[in-house]
Parts: sequence; C-alpha cells; structure tokens
Amino acid sequence: MDRVKVGRISYLNVLPIYYPLESGLIKNEFDFLYGPPAQLNKMMAEGLMHISSTSSIEYLRHAEQYKLLPDLAIGSRGPVQSVLLLSRKPVEELKGSKILVSAQTHSSAALLKILLTEYIPVHPEYETGKATETLESGERPEAILCIGDEALNLRKHKDYPYKFDLGEEWIKWTGLPCIFGVWVVRKDVCEQENVKKAINSIIKGKKWGQANIDRMSELTAEKSILTPEETSSYYDGLVFDLGKQEIAGLKTFAKYLYKTRQITKIPELEFADI
Repeated sequence: MDRVKVGRISYLNVLPIYYPLESGLIKNEFDFLYGPPAQLNKMMAEGLMHISSTSSIEYLRHAEQYKLLPDLAIGSRGPVQSVLLLSRKPVEELKGSKILVSAQTHSSAALLKILLTEYIPVHPEYETGKATETLESGERPEAILCIGDEALNLRKHKDYPYKFDLGEEWIKWTGLPCIFGVWVVRKDVCEQENVKKAINSIIKGKKWGQANIDRMSELTAEKSILTPEETSSYYDGLVFDLGKQEIAGLKTFAKYLYKTRQITKIPELEFADI
C-alpha cells in the first residue's frame, strides 16, 4: 500500500476535523476521497478505502469488518440543526402519512424510524427521494427528512412550519448524546504503520478543530448561508468525541435498531490500537 485512502463526507459539520488536514496545518500522507455518507459506506465495504467517516448504522451492521477510531465521532448533545424532519403538521398527527427521506442518509433514516415507532408511535410510511429537487418541482410532501447542508438550507422553508430535530428529541428521550457517524478503519489494514499514522493525524485534526472552533465557525459561515453566530450555535450543539457518554448513546442506538429490526445483532464495539 503506497498511500492511505481516507473517506471524507462533504458536509460542513466535519470541517473542524478536516480543515487542519486539508490545509496542511497538520501534516499527513493520505488521499481524501469525497462523497455523501451512503457512497462512502459502499466504497469502504468494497475495500476501495482504508479509513472513513461512516454512518453509525453502517458500522453497527458490519462491525465485523471494521474497528472504530478512538474518541472520534459526529453527533449532538441537543438540537443538531442539520438532521431535521420538516413537516406541514405536528409530528403527532403524522400517523399513516408518507415521509420523504433523503437518499443521502442511513443513520438519520434509521433514527427517525426508531423515534416514530418507539418514542412517538405514529408509524408513518417512508419514501426515499431528493428533498430539494422535490420541492423545486412544486411538490409538497407531508413531511421531509433532510440532513447536512440541505437541512440547514431548508429549515426555514415557509411551507414546513413544524420542525422535529432528531438530535434534540433523542436526548429528550434517552438523556444521551446522539451519535450519527463514527470513523472506522478496515480490520484487514488496521495494524499497518502508515494506517496507524493516518489515524493519529485525523485525531490530531479533530483536537485542532475543537481548539479553534471560533475560526471554524467563521470559515463555515463563508461556505454556507449561515451567519457566524448561527454557525457558532450549530457547532455548540455538536460532539466530536467518543467518550463514555457518547459510547452509551451509540450502544442505546444499537439496542433500538435491533428492537426495530434494522440490525440483526448488537455487536461489541472494537477500537483500533494507535
């Protein structure tokens, strides 16, 4: 293996982790491959990358292939703002309604199913599609699940007055952080020295981003429709660590995924040695 290939989700919420690496502030010797979560999940499964951010459900479904990078995740400890169910009526009135779910998401779609089955049991129907394109065509689904930059852009849409923030509702229900994504390394390469070196660089990137979060807020505002104040509020609600509370949140997510038959077993969490 010449260079380590690292999957990079192209969302603003992970800029604090990747900016110091992409800008050269923290030296590294790997190549980034960019894409939405679903695409990166597929590439990792096919062995086309060595390390990647991945949706939590993808890791839990295929934990036998991967190890977790220690103390690195993307989640929320309150309102996440970028994982939203936008609805034309209160969520409690969505019984039997059809919800359009972004094709970009795996974990958020699974979380929504948990919340609307176990927490607010309205048991709607789900249809996969593209939220922005659907709205631009003039269609107005009863409710839409959107994530990432699309959620930040659509959250003030005049036709969708009801907003159900999945991160906020999860912590209200469980009292734990909601972990949407984790970083994983393929087990078949995790002992290689250049892979361990890459893992350490990524973790250093996270720590640099956390220590310079005000600068990250400014940069994010430059790349989005959000103001610096809005991006600061956004980052305040996110977690980038995978400590005891976050691990408890991830395990609770796994428990409910199993209960709602979205995974076939609850795996043991394994971490890479670095």
